[in-house]
Order: sequence, then C-alpha cells, then structure tokens
Amino acid sequence: MGEINLLTTIKGSMLEGFFPEGWDLEKIDRCCGLKPEKIKGRESFWHSDFRIAPTKSIEDFDTLLGHEIAYVIKMAKQEDKQVVFILPVGPMGMYRWTVYFLTQWNVDCSHVHGFNMDEWSDGEGNTLAPSNRGSFQYAMEHAFYGPLGKLTVPERQRHFATKQALSNYGDEIFELKSRGARLIVVYGIGRAFHIAFWEPHFAGEYSTEAEWKRQTHRIAARLHPLTIEQNAITSFKSRTTLVSARANTIGPGLFLQADYAIGGADGVLGRGMTWQGMSLAVTLKYGPDIWVPSSFMPGQRGVLFFMEDLLGPLEPELN
Repeated sequence: MGEINLLTTIKGSMLEGFFPEGWDLEKIDRCCGLKPEKIKGRESFWHSDFRIAPTKSIEDFDTLLGHEIAYVIKMAKQEDKQVVFILPVGPMGMYRWTVYFLTQWNVDCSHVHGFNMDEWSDGEGNTLAPSNRGSFQYAMEHAFYGPLGKLTVPERQRHFATKQALSNYGDEIFELKSRGARLIVVYGIGRAFHIAFWEPHFAGEYSTEAEWKRQTHRIAARLHPLTIEQNAITSFKSRTTLVSARANTIGPGLFLQADYAIGGADGVLGRGMTWQGMSLAVTLKYGPDIWVPSSFMPGQRGVLFFMEDLLGPLEPELN
C-alpha cells in the first residue's frame, strides 16, 4: 500500500478546490519535511541583512520582540528621525515589553507614527467600534498606546484601518518617507501564509507579480477559511461564529516597502501542538511567490523571531 495523506486522497474529497489554486502542495510538503536545522539554513533569496532569531520560550519571544521594537524607536529618537510603524494585532505579547523598555529608557514617542495593518470589517468595509473588545483598535489602545502614558504616540499619529483611513495609508506613509522617515513593518505570519490579511487567493486577480506588488490595500477583503479558523483559535477561544469573514488590510505595496521588517511567529499551543509550524517552514524555504505572500518577507532587511518548537520536526504526534 502506498502513502495515505492529503496529497494522495484530496481528489474527490471535500478539500478539492479548497486551497488557493496557485499553491504547490507537494512543494509545501517538502518544505515541511525538512529537518529543523535545514529549515534554519540560509537561502539565496534571503536578503543579506535578513536574520532569524529562534527562542526557547514564549517569555523570551515576547521580551526580545518587544525589545527590538523599542530599540528601533529609541535609536530613531537619538538620531532625531521620524519613524513609521505598520503594526499587527497578532502577535501581541511583545507590546508589554516595548512599553517596559521605552518607559525604563524614558523615550517619548512623539516621533512615532503608528499604522495598524488591518481590521475586521463587514462586506462594505465598515469596521467595529473602537470600544468593541474584538477590534484591533481596542487591542492597540489597551496594549500599547494607553500603557505608554505621557510617553505615548500622539493621537493624531495613530492610524487604524477604517475604510476612510486605510485608503490614505499609502499617500501618508510615502509622504513621511519622502521627508526622511524610516518605515518599519512589524508582522505575524498567517496559517495561510498571509501578511496582514493579504490572502494568497488574491494572486489570482493579477496578471503579473509587478501588478500584485503595487497594491497598497484592500477594503472588505474576503478571508480564506484557514484564516478564519486560525483566528477562531487564537483570538476568539474557538468560537468561529464571532469571526468576521471580511477585513480591511494593507497590501504588498506597503508591507514590501519596509526599510526594516520585524517578524514574529509564536503559534505554539502546548502538549506538542502548534498551528504555525507549516507557516514558518514555508515562509523560510518556499521562495518568493505571490500565492504565498509571507515568502517575500525573508527578501527584506530585518529579523524574524520565532518559537523554536515550530521547527518540529513536523511529524505525527497524536494528541
């Protein structure tokens, strides 16, 4: 009897046609089948100034990622430079440490411009009220901007991905860059290899990679089911019915324009279970492909922090 797995049984199953059409499932499987040391090995498509930073514990992960963000803010202040941050809600644990270090160093953030990379929406791009505990604006105000107190980012320099504001992100960010500001993209990696909520299936709408790379944003983006289930697990305590099937999001026209990119992958669930092992392996080893948005991130100057347990080996372990 031959192998029995997804590749050999997908034809005629309920998953046939489920995955984005541009995914090479065999290539994805080869990435995941690599041993941990191979996954960490440098590739020719990595930027010469891209590095990986494995961590042993979630405490180390949160602290080091938070320190990296705080250090960039501190150095920009010392150099009297404006700094633009595109910020995620997920991962989140690092913001407590960013606040801690900035407070310890007494660095005020009047030179910081924060742009949230995405937000849940309805089918027309309308977003949750900022007071809604499920909104990304609520999360950022309570995890980052609020706890900074008198050192915080001025309110006029905080931007959230509402239908109106998101449409102006590109112009505002590039205008700041034209005046010497550095653009820092902080990102997580989705189950379906998205960055922000820029989903893999969007690639089917563009005839060239160049056209895909020009897209700065999307209003009321249709999310992939893998993304919805990822968020049900990570943010809604498994309650799928609370997760929107739509979101407003930045696109590659912004997240691939970073002067420096700071990534984080912390998707370890415990008892040997993870949701992000495949996402990390493919991000590092697949090679740039518009059907796999996160595959472009190693091609930028920056650092990717991750929990070492995500490297696997990605082999069966029944829980």
